[in-house]
Amino acid sequence: MLDRHSLFWKLTVLLVGFCLLMIGLSYSWGRHMETQDAFLSEPARQVLRGYAAEAEQAWRSGDREGVDAWLATMRERERGWVGVLDGDLQPLGSADLTAGQAQRLTRLRGVDWPMSRRTIGQPWLRLPFPGAPEQGMLVIELPERFNPGQYRLFWRVVTNGIIPGLFTLLLCVGLYRMLIVPLNQLREQANAWRADQLAARLDSRTTRRKDELGELARAFDQMAERLQGTVALQQQLLRDLSHEMRTPLSRLRVACDGETDLQRLRERLHREVDGMQQLVEDTLQLAWQDAERAPVNLEPIQVAALWDLLSENACYESGWAPRRLRCELPADCWVQGSLNDLAQALENMLRNAIRHSPEAGVVRLSGWREGGYWRIDLEDEGGGVAEVDLERIFAPFSRLEGSRPGDGGFGLGLSIARNAIRRQGGSVWAVNGEHGLRLCMRLAAGESSPSGEKNTLTKAPHTP
Repeated sequence: MLDRHSLFWKLTVLLVGFCLLMIGLSYSWGRHMETQDAFLSEPARQVLRGYAAEAEQAWRSGDREGVDAWLATMRERERGWVGVLDGDLQPLGSADLTAGQAQRLTRLRGVDWPMSRRTIGQPWLRLPFPGAPEQGMLVIELPERFNPGQYRLFWRVVTNGIIPGLFTLLLCVGLYRMLIVPLNQLREQANAWRADQLAARLDSRTTRRKDELGELARAFDQMAERLQGTVALQQQLLRDLSHEMRTPLSRLRVACDGETDLQRLRERLHREVDGMQQLVEDTLQLAWQDAERAPVNLEPIQVAALWDLLSENACYESGWAPRRLRCELPADCWVQGSLNDLAQALENMLRNAIRHSPEAGVVRLSGWREGGYWRIDLEDEGGGVAEVDLERIFAPFSRLEGSRPGDGGFGLGLSIARNAIRRQGGSVWAVNGEHGLRLCMRLAAGESSPSGEKNTLTKAPHTP
């Protein structure tokens, strides 16, 4: 749907403005040039006024005979009709006026008047004597060489060809900068991606545009950032995975070279292979979460019921007593999420808490309602971590030596948990509580229903 920043409206305003400008310019400039072409040039006016001065001089010096002599010389100089008249339009020379000439004398024009092109033949001009305008005048048929508009064809070419062409060129430049330049930048960025230059970004002037091309540019940059982050994560995972695999492989080589007891060697092989398998599965799970962008099916989940299932499995695996895994959530704690993703996140965080808890430690799950969300905290008694490491513990293969008691794991559990929570629209962060590390989750609140409770209790969550 078109909005006020749509490229359609920009192009419409540009083209309509261009058309109106061209119409106005052509009309005003054309009228101006037509008006200018209708007047005599200044040199022509000077020549004609000089003729009037000569006629006055001839009349003053020789009266009628002088006028006749001057007219005889003028007929040799100019081809059109020439006459010297008094104020009543009567000849000052000896020649009489014909009826046609008398008729033409009623349509005389001043030398400063526009010359009409609708008249038949050349216009007749009236030029009063310069010294005594009331005593006489020169009437002359305009010589053809003085006709205005000699450059009319040139100005028509300029008005109707060159000027519209220049404005059309400016329009093309504007369209090129508006449309083609951003497209060329997109093409260059695509070529940069093809050359593995994933850090290439579009010009900020393009991404700040408030139209379809600006949206496309921002989408390109977001795609580039996403692609760069995915490639960097995969490369980092590959480096970390290869690094983590060296230790069990080295232990296997030592065991194969040094162990003499076949039973102990077999146990060692099973233990190391299980560890490597778990490492590979966790790494693939993290990579899949980062690449997967399919929509998640959300449903109401009762967190307390899900905790009962997970804590039962955790007690079986770790040998903990059930009383050490305490759930302090209210019964109406329902969230809107993906059962498998939420179960995977809670299980990884629970395993992390158990791994880093001291002997006889307790893990607590608590929460409260915050508007349309539930805030859920999982806290252990392991002593916490340094403040500067509260965010780093969510990085893949991140293990803080000496900051918390206990060992084991590959540093992937919290990364997988954060990605799983984010996939369903939630968030995870860490703070130091009173006794240990507190992992905080924020999930959208869900509506409780008998059918939803039954499904949550009976459906077995997926565990990695």
